[in-house]
Amino acid sequence: MALVTKNVSFASGNRQLEGFFAQPEGEGPFPGLVVIHEVWGLTENMRYWARRFADAGYAALAVDLFTGRSKAICMFRMMSGMLLNSLNHQGIADLKATLNFLEAQPSVDRERVGAVGYCMGGSLAIAWSCADNRLKAIAPYYATNPKPQEALKRLCPVVGSYPGKDFTAKHGQQLDTALDQYGIAHDIKIYPGAKHAFCNEDRKNAYNQDAAEDSWERVLAFFGEHIQSKATV
Repeated sequence: MALVTKNVSFASGNRQLEGFFAQPEGEGPFPGLVVIHEVWGLTENMRYWARRFADAGYAALAVDLFTGRSKAICMFRMMSGMLLNSLNHQGIADLKATLNFLEAQPSVDRERVGAVGYCMGGSLAIAWSCADNRLKAIAPYYATNPKPQEALKRLCPVVGSYPGKDFTAKHGQQLDTALDQYGIAHDIKIYPGAKHAFCNEDRKNAYNQDAAEDSWERVLAFFGEHIQSKATV
C-alpha cells in the first residue's frame, strides 16, 4: 500500500511535541492510532511500527514524549508520575494532546481511535485509557498496570502481549484477571520464551520474531474488530 508520511509538531499546553505521522494514500477517513514509544524515545523502530500500521489501513501518529528535553530527565519524571500519580501526570496530558491533534486530521475518523504502546509506552497506554474514554482499544506490550487497580474497570478493550522472561508477565496475568472480573473484552497472551522488548529488532538480544509476528497478527485481528470495523458516526 502506498503511504503518506511526514514529521509533525503540535501543542501540548505551553510546549510543542513532535511526532511522525503515517497513513495510506487517499482521503479516508481512516481509523487512527497513537503509537507510544519505549524508554528510548521516538526511534526508527517506532517509525517502523507507525508505517506498518499505516500499511494495514490506519492513520498512525508516533509521538515523541521527550521532545526538546533530556531523555534521562524525562524518563525519570515519567516513571515517577506513573508510580505516584498514574492517571494524571504530564505523560497522560501529552497523550491527550496527541490524540487531539490526530483527531483533528481530516483523514482520521475520530470515532475509531486507539493506541499501541511498547514498554513504558504500553504502561502509559493502559493508564491513559483509564482516564480518556475516546480510546476504543489499546495494545500494550510488556507493560505495567496503573494504581489503584480499581482504575482498570474504566479500560477500553485490550489486546496485550507480554514476555514470559520478564517482570511484566505478572502484570499481564493481573490484567487478564481484572478484565475478566470487569467484563471488558480482552486478549492477553504471555510468550514463555520471549524477553522484554521482543518486538524491537534493534535489541538483538531480545528480539523474538515468532512472538513479534504472532502478536502483530493478534493486534490486527483485535483492532479490526474493535476499531477498524466500527462504522463512522
